[in-house]
Amino acid sequence: MPLADSIRPKTLDDVVGQKHILGQGRPLRNIIERGSIPNMIFYGSSGIGKTTVANIIAESTEMQLYKLNGTSCSTADIKEIIASRGSFGFGRDKGILLYLDEIQYLNKKQQQSLLEYIENGDITLIASTTENPYFYVYNAILSRSTVFEFKPVEKEDLLPALKRAFRIACEENGLDYTFTDEAFGYIASGCGGDVRKGINTVELCLLACNSGNIDLALAKQLTQKSAMKYDRDGDQHYDILSAFQKSIRGSDENAALHYLARLIVAGDMASICRRLLVIACEDVGLAYPNAIPIVKACVDSALQLGFPEARIPLADAVVLLATAPKSNSAYMGINAAIDDVEKGNTGDFPRHLQNVHADGEGAAVKGQHYLYPHDYPNHYVEQQYLPDAIKDRVYYKFGDNKFEQAAYEYRRKIKGVTDSKNR
Repeated sequence: MPLADSIRPKTLDDVVGQKHILGQGRPLRNIIERGSIPNMIFYGSSGIGKTTVANIIAESTEMQLYKLNGTSCSTADIKEIIASRGSFGFGRDKGILLYLDEIQYLNKKQQQSLLEYIENGDITLIASTTENPYFYVYNAILSRSTVFEFKPVEKEDLLPALKRAFRIACEENGLDYTFTDEAFGYIASGCGGDVRKGINTVELCLLACNSGNIDLALAKQLTQKSAMKYDRDGDQHYDILSAFQKSIRGSDENAALHYLARLIVAGDMASICRRLLVIACEDVGLAYPNAIPIVKACVDSALQLGFPEARIPLADAVVLLATAPKSNSAYMGINAAIDDVEKGNTGDFPRHLQNVHADGEGAAVKGQHYLYPHDYPNHYVEQQYLPDAIKDRVYYKFGDNKFEQAAYEYRRKIKGVTDSKNR
């Protein structure tokens, strides 16, 4: 049995991290200690205590614990567990605790099959998921459950768990080994808040050590390269991209470079390039229009270079966008225009803007009266372009940056009027 499983905590006091829900007086701890267990959903990344807490709950309530995994179980497996309920002789207040790991992999019909058993009390459900339950779990189950978010374990909380694992492993195997603080610290920093991963690394160090002394050099060799949680189809993917764009939008170049680094380490070139092109248009936009072709050039260079050199033009683009002036005026304008179109606020084209129509003999129909702007001073002549139904609609409002203000002043000049509604 892997060391991480054999030394799994038996009490809440032994669980590392999760103080926000398991500390004294915190909600989940209070629920467990009172012994009346509701249906719950544990949300968080792997190796941070979700299964351990479910085991502790089952032990403390004397319920019969069953475990299923959403990647492999079927509706028949759930029904089989329910069918076995009567053989235990438990009272209604005990019964079955079903721990369903990775519930997001069950389809809607499979998740619906749980409802009947939850409703009539045949089972108490504790489901876990590494994905946002509000997106991946069927609403009817969500409405009958309490969601608790488990967070990655901080380094200072991980260290005692790693040292405990080392001590127990040495005692059980009769080993007289030493483990330096530097090695413990490196593993704790490198496992990304995943307790299981950290303990597994400690076990690997014990197996690989020949000298009896586990030092930083050995820990570096056996600790996985990246502790970053990143699934291109999961929440982490979108969370990092969201943080990346919001950092650039908020003009924090240091945070933007940090999230860029995480995306680079994950090798996700396509998402980086696409998001940079979007940011150049959406968040910098007309405040610095040259950002758009510059970022396009950086993206093209990155794609031609490939990693690791691609990091250089990508970093150029990120710093340029983060430190550039910002404007979302065009972005807001097109959104407002699309909203009108989708709501049917359109109307007929003004007659003078329609394509030239001819009569049966090929002569242009009279009454179109289109004025050709290039025939007038400053290439401008006043005429209506929007349909009658929305002729006064304003979608675009000039931003307060120098580029858009210069465009505004030019428009005032050619029109010879002050149009404050567009400011």
